[in-house]
Amino acid sequence: MTNQLMNPITEDDIANYLANTPDFFERHAELLAAVHLTSPHSKRAVSLQERQAEMLREKIKALEHRVMDMIRNGNENVILSDRMLQWARDLFQTHDAQALPEQIAHALKDQFSVPQVAIRVWDVAPAFAAAPFAQDVSQDAKLFASSLREPFCGVNSGFEAVNWLPEPQSAVSLALLPLRPGLSTSAAPAFGMLVLASPDAQRFHSGMGTDFLERMGELASAALSRLR
Repeated sequence: MTNQLMNPITEDDIANYLANTPDFFERHAELLAAVHLTSPHSKRAVSLQERQAEMLREKIKALEHRVMDMIRNGNENVILSDRMLQWARDLFQTHDAQALPEQIAHALKDQFSVPQVAIRVWDVAPAFAAAPFAQDVSQDAKLFASSLREPFCGVNSGFEAVNWLPEPQSAVSLALLPLRPGLSTSAAPAFGMLVLASPDAQRFHSGMGTDFLERMGELASAALSRLR
């Protein structure tokens, strides 16, 4: 008795006992019927079985939401894939190489609802050296593009590339895509950069996935390599 007073039984002791004695409620089945809990929904006392049924319904509802999210994301991915395919098809069908940068920018704004798009390409062939897309790129901007191993997504913190946009003052968030031969993650120096901009601070943020943007950069790179 003295030991019990000095070391009273705790809730953990009870929980451990029940967890390690699975046949307890078989021997005391009447306790299950007597146990009542407070429902978080109605705030009234309910039986253990009713509370378990509520918890099961909550789990089913949560699973339903997850399934709906998966279906919605799947549908969105299908839509994006279809738009990417249409964009790639348009690139293949563009015969005038000098028109490609403008065609890419227009398609991105139209098909992917990007408010502002700009493209710069350097080390182009002499026939394209005077084109607007080959102008106003400093050596620092070229080195920065080559340093990117994946698209940069985040807030506009004064990047030179923002000045290539039609309305640089409206660019709050950016996606900067390096253009280089082969895969976007290769170590080859960049020969250009694609700039996507939005007045929405959350449109392009540091936590977003970049797989889709990487594929976009690879397609643009493949098409624009005709300018070199």
